[in-house]
Amino acid sequence: MRRRSCPGCDVSLRAALTEQHLQSCRMSGQREEPAGQVKEVQEDFYDCQEILEPPETTKNLKEEENSSDSENRLPDRMREILGQQEEKVLVEEEQGINLQEDSDSELKEEVSREVEFDDDYLRELEKELTEEEKQDRRHQSLTLKETGNSQFKAGDWRGAELSYTEALALCPVCFSRERAVLFSNRAAAKLHQGLKEEAISDCSRAINLDPDYLRALLRRAELYEQTEKLEEALEDYKKVLEGDPGHSGARRACMRLPQEIQERNEKLKEEMMNKLKDLGNMVLRPFGLSTNNFQVNQDTASGSYSINFVQNPNNNR
Repeated sequence: MRRRSCPGCDVSLRAALTEQHLQSCRMSGQREEPAGQVKEVQEDFYDCQEILEPPETTKNLKEEENSSDSENRLPDRMREILGQQEEKVLVEEEQGINLQEDSDSELKEEVSREVEFDDDYLRELEKELTEEEKQDRRHQSLTLKETGNSQFKAGDWRGAELSYTEALALCPVCFSRERAVLFSNRAAAKLHQGLKEEAISDCSRAINLDPDYLRALLRRAELYEQTEKLEEALEDYKKVLEGDPGHSGARRACMRLPQEIQERNEKLKEEMMNKLKDLGNMVLRPFGLSTNNFQVNQDTASGSYSINFVQNPNNNR
């Protein structure tokens, strides 16, 4: 829509009211511009008085329409994102529950082991048991031991270990021989799992309960040898020979280990001397000296050492 502007008052008018307004302006003495100079003004939509709503309202309506369009487009994506977040939360909660269960089980296992090894605690508990109840618990532990033996033969080392542990929890402290066998058997199961230090501990427990238990002594000797505790292994092999002079394995070990111990000690001594020599050279270098300026001589009679200073060690070669 286009409008005309009155040349006298610059009022924007619709075409239907233009002539009436011009006459009114002439009667009031206002100057009329020539007809050719009547201005045409491009109408601004928001200047129209027939508009029912203000511009702000229209703008808000457009924004609401755009917003509603965006909302119509968002739900699928939002549902996808929310679903992923909920799934992530559920996974984290499940992991947290699993971690809590694992920690609880580890704590229970640790506590059970402490109680198992505490003979004084077990002895206090068993004061309330009758002889019949003790015998019943002993028979239950023997049944579990047989289960562990079957699992051991089948190669189920972990299952055998657990069965022996349950048997130890049931077997009264007063039956020391039975408990010694259970500890020794569990040591064998742990050995097959590579738990050598724990196996040594179980063997020691069995030997404390029954010092003449040769199988536990022999097993611990072998474990000591595997963990390079040669002196301890030799002592156990000697005890085995004391209890069974005809044991060929223990006899061979007693003949072999002394030489191995000596060779190991010589090797360790050489390594230690090399390290000391390197340290001495580092300290003496600023003074123009080295460890070659010092000769170490051993007295064959007493085994003691003497150190002599040599001014020019190269001349003595």
